Amino acid sequence: MSSTLSGAAVVAGVCGQPIGHSMSPLIHNAWIAAAGLDAVYVPFSPPERRFEAFIDGLRGGGLRGLNVTIPFKEQALALADRASDLAKMAGAANLLIFEADGSIVADNTDGPGLIGAIAVQAPGFDVTAAPVVILGAGGAARGALAALLLAGAPEIRVVNRTLSRAQALVEAFGDHVRAVPEAEFDSALPDAGLVINATALGLGGGPGPEARLELTPADAVIVDMVYKPLRTEFLQRGEALGRRTVDGLEMLLRQAIPTFEALFGQTPPASVDIRALALDLLGEAR
Repeated sequence: MSSTLSGAAVVAGVCGQPIGHSMSPLIHNAWIAAAGLDAVYVPFSPPERRFEAFIDGLRGGGLRGLNVTIPFKEQALALADRASDLAKMAGAANLLIFEADGSIVADNTDGPGLIGAIAVQAPGFDVTAAPVVILGAGGAARGALAALLLAGAPEIRVVNRTLSRAQALVEAFGDHVRAVPEAEFDSALPDAGLVINATALGLGGGPGPEARLELTPADAVIVDMVYKPLRTEFLQRGEALGRRTVDGLEMLLRQAIPTFEALFGQTPPASVDIRALALDLLGEAR
């Protein structure tokens, strides 16, 4: 945050349950300080049952905006008065902007963050060349689905413990999306070009999804949206097989750029090595 805050400071933040693991405050406050803005970015963690009341209490511009993470992304979109086309398509929002007139505008930068992270860490990957497998059917999966379909993915296979949630995505997104029962998971992998963990499995260092990544093609790319730890168990298994991997930190950083622009009206300062700062906080080697 800025070293000095005035009564006119722009206030923004991030909301989730839990929220202690979030690196968004580090990212945005580093950019705020480098830009010399009169602003601050803070974390919030309301009880799940109180999320709607929490958001309604922010109407009128007390906060400029709020990033939204698990488990509130779908609910956030439902509470907005207006939404971007990408948020509507995703059926979920990770960014809410509070206007002075009391209205709320929703957006989704998760999908663009995913596409940007793949471009950086798996350069040359062609999303149009092979099917995509997504593990999970929540708000993060929805954001990925929307962006991947817009980028030309030929088919997206959604694997989720509760099949009905995966089938709901088929109904929402159409013919290019297929729900895969967990019992048939293996059959979705042999021709997959991209496999994405969009669940919270692996957060904090636990086991990731039980996916037989050895069934994927040698040139497949493995993505984990979890970024704490940086090298999740899921990514480690992909690396051990020689697959290219994309970590959740890069996705977080890429989605944060348009978020900062929406919240503070300018591009993040290029002078900040934000990935290096994040790696230091994670205790990871650069």
